[in-house]
Amino acid sequence: MSGKSSGDNQRQARPPEGAPDVYRTLGTFAADEVVIKRSRFIGWGAPVRSEDEALAVLEQIRAEHAQATHNCYAYRVGFGVETVRFSDDGEPGGTAGKPILEVIQREDLRNVIIVVTRYFGGTLLGAGGLVRAYAQSAKMAVDAAGIVEMVRHARLAMELDYEWYGRLQYELQERGVIIETSDFGEKVSLTVLVRLEHAGGLIGAVRELTNGQVEPRLIDRPYRAIPV
Repeated sequence: MSGKSSGDNQRQARPPEGAPDVYRTLGTFAADEVVIKRSRFIGWGAPVRSEDEALAVLEQIRAEHAQATHNCYAYRVGFGVETVRFSDDGEPGGTAGKPILEVIQREDLRNVIIVVTRYFGGTLLGAGGLVRAYAQSAKMAVDAAGIVEMVRHARLAMELDYEWYGRLQYELQERGVIIETSDFGEKVSLTVLVRLEHAGGLIGAVRELTNGQVEPRLIDRPYRAIPV
């Protein structure tokens, strides 16, 4: 977790309990840094699924940067009943954790933690300077991690005779449906992903196109990360 870093964006995830059909979060773990009046600020951002995960990220950063002057943070986790925490970690009250949290809230991010590590460079920044520095570092972390919309999809399975495959494939492409798997045996077996709000329309279209011979079956309703 040092320097600029990033990881593979998890394109799908199991829906958190009570989650809406669409919410914004960070796309991956990432970091960026800036030097302000000889103080080094490193902003870290990560998507998390629980408060325990948020605290694990925080503890890992603290362990790797135990010599830092401050490791300030804010996180927002959960839906319905949210868990929101922030800390100035020894900086003057209201100059670090709250500005970080305000970046999270302004971007309307859920299930995220942002940590800003500071190595003091010998020059005092003053309250206003600290607020600006921590807000800037938090925003840099967001930009490095990237924002995604977690959009709930319907995963559908269908089995069809070959005579329907060409027309059905065209229909799926026209609707922007993602074909996850296809198996060509005695019949064609497909697994597809479609945005949840479009699932009913797709099911109706498949029934009509195949004269009721193909009945899509709902498997589950996963999220898919869409870059913003």
